[in-house]
Amino acid sequence: MSDKTVSLYRKRLAGEKGAIRKDWGGRISIAIVYPNYYRIGISNLGFQVVYELLNRWDFVVAERVFLPEEKEMSLLFGAGKGPLSLESQLPLLKFDIIAFSLSFENDYPNVLKILQMGKIPLYWAERNRSHPLVIGGGITSFLNPEPLAEFFDLFLLGEAEASLDEFIGFFKDIKRVHTGRKKLLETLARDIRYVYVPGLYRLEYKGDGSIKIRISAKKGVPLKVESARQKLSELPVNRSSILTSDTEFANRVLIEMGRGCGRSCRFCAAGYVYRPPRVRNKEDLIDCVDNVLEKDKRIGLLSASVLDTPGIEEISFKITEKGGRFSMASLRADLLTENMLLQLKRTGQKSLALAPEAGSERLRRVINKHLTNEQITEAVRMIAGVGDFSLRLYFLIGLPTETTGDVEEIVDLVKSIKHHMVKESRDRGKIGQIRLSVNCFIPKAFTPFQWFPMDSVDILKEKQKWIKKAFSKEGGIKISFDVPKWAYIQTLLSVGDRRVGSILMLAHEFNGNWAKAFRHSEVNPDFFVLRPKGFDEILPWDFIDHGIRKEYLIKEYGLAIKEEESDICHVGECDRCGVCEPR
Repeated sequence: MSDKTVSLYRKRLAGEKGAIRKDWGGRISIAIVYPNYYRIGISNLGFQVVYELLNRWDFVVAERVFLPEEKEMSLLFGAGKGPLSLESQLPLLKFDIIAFSLSFENDYPNVLKILQMGKIPLYWAERNRSHPLVIGGGITSFLNPEPLAEFFDLFLLGEAEASLDEFIGFFKDIKRVHTGRKKLLETLARDIRYVYVPGLYRLEYKGDGSIKIRISAKKGVPLKVESARQKLSELPVNRSSILTSDTEFANRVLIEMGRGCGRSCRFCAAGYVYRPPRVRNKEDLIDCVDNVLEKDKRIGLLSASVLDTPGIEEISFKITEKGGRFSMASLRADLLTENMLLQLKRTGQKSLALAPEAGSERLRRVINKHLTNEQITEAVRMIAGVGDFSLRLYFLIGLPTETTGDVEEIVDLVKSIKHHMVKESRDRGKIGQIRLSVNCFIPKAFTPFQWFPMDSVDILKEKQKWIKKAFSKEGGIKISFDVPKWAYIQTLLSVGDRRVGSILMLAHEFNGNWAKAFRHSEVNPDFFVLRPKGFDEILPWDFIDHGIRKEYLIKEYGLAIKEEESDICHVGECDRCGVCEPR
């Protein structure tokens, strides 16, 4: 390895607080891989938590690997190297396990790129005893791992805190007796209920292309694989273990306030696979904040719905009282209070985010948003009355049952929001800017909308074009759109079965040229993206057991069609979805 590469990695490590260095002697070595650049991966709290969890065991050495950026790539290839671990600058082939953290489907092409650069055979069937075990974890792996089925030896499904102990302990015992690769995978699949080994299953298809049957190829390997779920009350509060300035959350300690969301928005996968929603104990959160503030003054509060956290105003007041600063992500308009806004202003936050998702109340009932125009307007008045915050508004287009009128109401709602911001800010003579983030609806597994197709790329482009034109003469409003063709690819990777792996492989071989991959593919991607699914159809992810009854999701689908909302989640007080029942 060149001196320049060593220097680059050492400089990165020197800029961190909290990196863990261990001697390799006699330890199980694990490369934790985030399939994107360092500045993105190190901002992921889940990735940091897994790094810390693994290194708590004395018999494990876990080191981080990221997709090399352009400068790194030239240095590594110039030295004849692939991706290297940050801590010891060692190649992937030196590790016992390569563990990918999978948070976003759009990172899947990077998985193949990293394996190839690391000289690891891309297909699990081509690996032998000399190769590391390639495993996957993270939310997309327990939504639908099937598009990656041909490339991974196994997936560890569910939340890491609930599955890693058992897996690592078991792996340690098996490794000691030198079990062969095939036998190792079969034993793991049989004995650990969270382990999914794709190679131990085969699928048969109907004439129309849908799945006919899923068969377990080995006796004792279960057809259903359980997704692990942790009681947060049994754990310390998760927080960043590593701080660095080379990240979008520069030198900010991230604290997990809770997990999951009980609002039950019908498009949101996290609101279903992280059920039941769990919030941290207020006293534990306050203790964590106190400990963080002894060394660091900048805190990021993370949760699907931070304002649902019990005692959130007391917690945020404690941060500012001790000279700290905090930030929050998207806020529920119906939960905002003037006191919370004053604290956000005091802590220096300049921009706030609200997510109406849809312009019309009709469509918000369809998606079960539990949010009215009046509540949005009241929140905006309150925000503008407290300070000149900039406002980011999140909308989705292409939602199920969406009409032209629903799209037009996005424009009406935003103009109304601007009107109230101007009115409330008049005495100050200054108004915050409005930024719209308009994204395409992508159907996700384990949601009531998993049976719906995505809108066509052409239709989505027309909707974007119309919205852009409608705001063209409206000052103080900026708009960003995602790219429909990339939304199409994300949908393909979100709801496709293992046949989609062949398209992913073609895209890899054609250096990311998806259009060329589609032209050369024997598998029609439209079958997965643009086709409505039937309730009686076997879906690619049906083998995963999250505890959610399919009948419940079908009922929610029906309520969406009838434009009716259902109640929010009341943990332990009902049996609607099935999650609170013991498995």
